Amino acid sequence: MKFENKTVIVTGGGTGIGRAAAQRFFEEGANVIINGRREDVLRKTALEIDPTGKKVLAVAGDISRLETSKRLVQVATDAFGGIDVLVNNTGKFNPTPFLDHSPEDLQSYLDTIVKGTFYPSQSVIPEMKKRGGGAIVNTGSMWATQAVESTPSSAYSAAMAGRHALTRNLAIEFAGDNIRVNAVAPAVVETPIYNTFMSEEEVAKVLPSFNAFHPIGRNGTPLDVAEAILFLASDSAAWITGVVMPLDGGVTARLR
Repeated sequence: MKFENKTVIVTGGGTGIGRAAAQRFFEEGANVIINGRREDVLRKTALEIDPTGKKVLAVAGDISRLETSKRLVQVATDAFGGIDVLVNNTGKFNPTPFLDHSPEDLQSYLDTIVKGTFYPSQSVIPEMKKRGGGAIVNTGSMWATQAVESTPSSAYSAAMAGRHALTRNLAIEFAGDNIRVNAVAPAVVETPIYNTFMSEEEVAKVLPSFNAFHPIGRNGTPLDVAEAILFLASDSAAWITGVVMPLDGGVTARLR
């Protein structure tokens, strides 16, 4: 198993991409700590992945607050002795015309995505240094590099561009510490995030209409993204750092 005796933190780990990644890390032998705001969802997910409750732990809290990241690190080190992998996976997505964004709305994107990358990474890296290295994988977005007319997302895109920038900057700054930092940049992935601004009926109607948007002919799944995250976190990617990997069924290859 690729992650036997490794310890992994996954933020936004209760549902969607984060849940799929946590599941796959566990299946590959890792100890996993998942984070999110909804404690009931996190605990349910943790027990579904690991019914023993020993190798998958849930730590609820607002990731935009530094103390949440510090608590994640404390739980990981107390329970498992250190940290090897961090997956920064928090996100918020609600297509909104640029002129309709309020200051509070903009701040929520920066809190969830930029602070939600900055603080966990800042808290985890000292522990990775103690282990002689580690890997950080950030869930970025195609929208950070490519505007999509049907989904105006200026605040989301700006925040995700910040996550991409942190990926490259941290990769360079900590390469000498054997800490690799990479990101994936998905296009449309069928996750519960769409249910935050559409009804079940709307989701069932709208999401299939995006299949043809991808040259490969379908939307992505959480598992598609999780497998890429595991690759970038694994020793198979030992010579890869500072990369933002397009994970979009060919969309950006067509648009460039």
